[in-house]
Amino acid sequence: MSIKKNASIFTASALALAVSGAAQAYTIEAGDTTANIYGYAKLDLIYDVDDKLGNAINRNAIRLDGEPGSDGHTDLHAFQSRLGFTTATPAGGSEIKTMIEGDFYGSGGGEFRLRHAYGEWNGLLAGQTWTNFGGFLGMNPTIDFNGQPGQANVARQAQLRYTVEGFSVALEDPENLGGSVDSAASKSRLPDLTLRFQGGAGDFSYAASGVLRYLEFDDVVASQKDSTTGWGLALEASAKVTPDVTLRGSIVHGDGIGAYQYLAPVGTPAYVDGSGNLETIKGTGGTAGVSVAAGPGNVSLGYGISTVDLDDAVADGAMAATANEKFEGVFLNYIWSPIRNVTYGVEAGYHSRKQVDGDKGDAVRVQGMVQYNF
Repeated sequence: MSIKKNASIFTASALALAVSGAAQAYTIEAGDTTANIYGYAKLDLIYDVDDKLGNAINRNAIRLDGEPGSDGHTDLHAFQSRLGFTTATPAGGSEIKTMIEGDFYGSGGGEFRLRHAYGEWNGLLAGQTWTNFGGFLGMNPTIDFNGQPGQANVARQAQLRYTVEGFSVALEDPENLGGSVDSAASKSRLPDLTLRFQGGAGDFSYAASGVLRYLEFDDVVASQKDSTTGWGLALEASAKVTPDVTLRGSIVHGDGIGAYQYLAPVGTPAYVDGSGNLETIKGTGGTAGVSVAAGPGNVSLGYGISTVDLDDAVADGAMAATANEKFEGVFLNYIWSPIRNVTYGVEAGYHSRKQVDGDKGDAVRVQGMVQYNF
């Protein structure tokens, strides 16, 4: 067995961070298996000009206009710090690849949690990793861990996925990201079906994704049950228009999509109306951004909007008029690496929410970061 440093860049990890910088790995070779150990330690320094928004921006915590509250809150944490390893073993003319990774954002921060745990061979992936419906092409780099609202979800869940060239299809956990019907009698009979195609030409990359869901509730006490189909579509793209300028954008829309729409104001995909019928909730979102090279880093400006249509749900009495129907966010940051494996960043963000009844509020967050990769 031998151990050595590997200076390769872990692209997927860098995208998950939404920050620039190389992630260096330590390589262990044992027989035919090569294992890479990687990670980083990151400190977030946060100042909320208005109400405290949490370790990562929680838009539900934005104070509505006219409400009393306390302004000015400082917080420092290292919960995003991460540790992971990958393996590759030759087998059957291909490679068996595995990945296990975790961070300390469990329970909102402070507990170790599993991010990725999967194996892959000959295009067949089994385990927990990024949903096949979401991607990073339309997401601008942010220091805030949550980032821009309004694209296809970029979180992780258990799945069985097959990929060939740029096309992938997966069966995914039906209750995790997409959420369940707003009923104690909700049930999940079938997994969610997701499809994705990603391609590119030169400095232009694009992807199209779809999700199909079977939503159901079965209330044996009230002798009521119903089912319906939920669906969602997403488009995303990035283009390096000059050597120093990159544009990004995405759009997502669905009916019964739930939280497959990233940072949706309401993650519930459907509700039961007064007549016992299952009604789906529509959602639409989008992102846009630009990054410009400047010195040892990049200046990035990004915008995201996530909306849901709750008018019928409120009229049916299934939801209150105080439910959120729109989230917006604007990020401006500069992220740079003075040397390899060291990344600094500063960011200002403006965030808002609006309720069905028209009440709204906004908040400003200023954030810095120091990150050391290994």
